[in-house]
Amino acid sequence: MASNPFGMRPGIILLREGTDTSQGKPQLISNINACYAVADAVRTTLGPSGRDKLVFDGSRVTISNDGATIMKLLEIEHPAARTLVDISMSQDAEVGDGTTSVVMLAGEILQQIKPLVEEGVPPQIIRRHLSEAGQLAVQKVLDMAVSFEGDQRKDMLLKCASTALNSKLIASHQDLFSPMVVDAVELLAAKNRLDDVNSLVGIKRIPGGDVRQSFWVQGVAFKKTFSYAGFDQMTKKFDNPKVLLLNVELELKSEKENAEVRITDPDQYQSIVDAEWQVIYDKMDACINCGANIVMSKLPIGDLATQYFADKGLFCAGRVPESDMKRVAQATGAAVQTTTSGLSESILGTSGVFEERQVGDQRFNVFTGCPSSLTSTIVLRGGTEQFIAESERSVHDALMVVKRAIRSGSVVAGGGAVEMQVSRHLKNHALTIEGKGQLVVNALAKALEVIPQQLSDNAGFDATDILSALRRKHAQEGSDEKWFGVDVKTGSVCDTFETGVWEPSDNKSNSFNAAVEAACVILSIDETIIAPKSQDPGANATGLMNGQGKPMSNMMNSAMAASQGGARTGQLGQGVSYMKGRG
Repeated sequence: MASNPFGMRPGIILLREGTDTSQGKPQLISNINACYAVADAVRTTLGPSGRDKLVFDGSRVTISNDGATIMKLLEIEHPAARTLVDISMSQDAEVGDGTTSVVMLAGEILQQIKPLVEEGVPPQIIRRHLSEAGQLAVQKVLDMAVSFEGDQRKDMLLKCASTALNSKLIASHQDLFSPMVVDAVELLAAKNRLDDVNSLVGIKRIPGGDVRQSFWVQGVAFKKTFSYAGFDQMTKKFDNPKVLLLNVELELKSEKENAEVRITDPDQYQSIVDAEWQVIYDKMDACINCGANIVMSKLPIGDLATQYFADKGLFCAGRVPESDMKRVAQATGAAVQTTTSGLSESILGTSGVFEERQVGDQRFNVFTGCPSSLTSTIVLRGGTEQFIAESERSVHDALMVVKRAIRSGSVVAGGGAVEMQVSRHLKNHALTIEGKGQLVVNALAKALEVIPQQLSDNAGFDATDILSALRRKHAQEGSDEKWFGVDVKTGSVCDTFETGVWEPSDNKSNSFNAAVEAACVILSIDETIIAPKSQDPGANATGLMNGQGKPMSNMMNSAMAASQGGARTGQLGQGVSYMKGRG
């Protein structure tokens, strides 16, 4: 037998001491339970009767029933359960609404699949049939979708916005906020700029006052910035003003520490001081001579420039936030300048009216009648900071839903109607499948019923009776029965399409896709490895000795294990690793 060239047969240590590993069926069941626990944490927030969660992170209190917001604030540590956080954030980014339902649906799919895993059904078979059933569900949603165009468009968008706001704190003020949201998004849709909804539609919060005092500005509105002496003497309203946007500091600065100026005559010091003043005056004169009435800068505009501009009849504002500067540039057509040299009228923007308004206890700078009708601002009022913050999240969700509705061009009914119809479709399809796949498809069909069930529970009604009535309605082969969902006001069932509970079809498609994909990801995990944080990243993880009595490196250990037929995995050297994949 060939001798070992290293003088001994080494042990194989692949993982750092303290690493927690689990594999096989127990770890899969554990991951499913963790995901279901996450879904259980947000299920009571679903629907118009859903409750809010109060989350305190040690410094700030957040009250919300938005699934993505709650998922983010909970800071979930379980590695598998974080998959549900990811799909919630994805749903929020793609659609804006349905973040709670997608988490609940993913958790319920796994819960319905759990008995099959316990009985020994291979996860590969479950994943394959689950993915196929998910595609059938999405296709069914597309087949059910109702397109809208022409005169119906505005009405459809208003109802989609109202449905998105129906489960929020401002649900009783849909008549105020829905038209604001639709008008703001339609401005962008007319110029094919829907992707810029987050940057061109501003949402400003002003604590105090009544929520009904919220308003929409077709233009740009932003809070008055920090001002110096002389600001009160400025002109606060202009008709057809010329707007100059700068990224230049108009302020006298003291010399930096340890600055040194060498002079040979005392009179030279005064010439240096005069030169500094002349530089700032030249900058201000350049702004005035180009014909500007309003000067705004991202950087400070000091007291000297403020008083100088006030004397010349100009308005100025410094330290304007970058997001507001971009929106002003987009609205007025002005170009942001990084120098005051060579300013001309061609780089100036304009608007119909500029004025400073008092809103509550704050003052706002407002541009209206701008050449570009893309930008708009929604100003929110409310009694508490938490209420206004939740109102902002609600309006953002409604903006995204209307954007998605315009993109998809079709809607479906809410209230659990789509889930019940797709569930019936999958149950019928399962009867055509032989073997274990039938059980998987039925599990997905059963999981879809969690949405109407939870809507009933949150409204305080008997979910069993309502689900029975819905199954009976959807079992009837008729076009009128497919839109029956939960009536949370009366505790019965109704045609939710007729009552105006509408959602973009992309909302449901994305929700079903994301939930099924998340379940497939969890089912594909055959081993969970949780490595401890290293106290000394440079230290060796093993204490094995070679034939010469010297410690061997991690790289040598892994290489020796691989040479003797062991698994090549772990750290092979600085910046080099070997990972076994599925190709």
